Amino acid sequence: MPTSPDPVSVVLVHGGFVDGSGWQGVHDALTSEGHEVIVVQNPTVSLADDVTVTKRAIAAARHPVVLVGHSYGGVVITEAGNDPKVASLAYIAAFAPDAGESVETLIANPAPGAPVPPILPPQDGFLKLDSAKFAESFAADVDPATARFMADSQVPWGVEALAGKVTTPAWKTKPSFYLVAADDRMIPPPAQRAMADRAGATVVETSGSHAVYVSKPADVVRLIEQAAERILEVA
Repeated sequence: MPTSPDPVSVVLVHGGFVDGSGWQGVHDALTSEGHEVIVVQNPTVSLADDVTVTKRAIAAARHPVVLVGHSYGGVVITEAGNDPKVASLAYIAAFAPDAGESVETLIANPAPGAPVPPILPPQDGFLKLDSAKFAESFAADVDPATARFMADSQVPWGVEALAGKVTTPAWKTKPSFYLVAADDRMIPPPAQRAMADRAGATVVETSGSHAVYVSKPADVVRLIEQAAERILEVA
């Protein structure tokens, strides 16, 4: 999409085990098109705190907001997306819960044969992935040096955040878009498709690991552009 005379604000929300730095490729492409981009740095201790931090970012935005979430960030945007400044939602290999659901409930009954993320036992209420298995499960198509850094710089993910339940899903009232990562070994692709279908989202599928936002920023940007175009169509 060419640089728009009516830019939107894109608010990027990261998931568990990582921080916002993985969005750099997406950020750089969007800012080059003239969009305001705000990268949220959620503490991932509790859903309530993360929603508060995300709403603070939304409040700072200068234009109508495309709210983008990766993985657990999808739970955050599902709750925070009810903010009136949010015009559309974009899920990137993300959880899209319904009312009363959380990451904990969505992963409770994995399908037979589904890959099992290498989550270590909780320590002081926080989870991490086995660093030796991080690349294979989370970032299989990311260059090895970057995947190693992501593994070694993990942000512990609060058990309380996994248990945080959505109250009113924003996808019930806001246009939604979903990028399925077909090679994801953290959130099985069939689960992604089912959540996207339930949300009535416009779905795009690409080959890619759970870290598709790092490995294939151009694919992520194209989905965000669709969400931005939807805003401009109705503006």
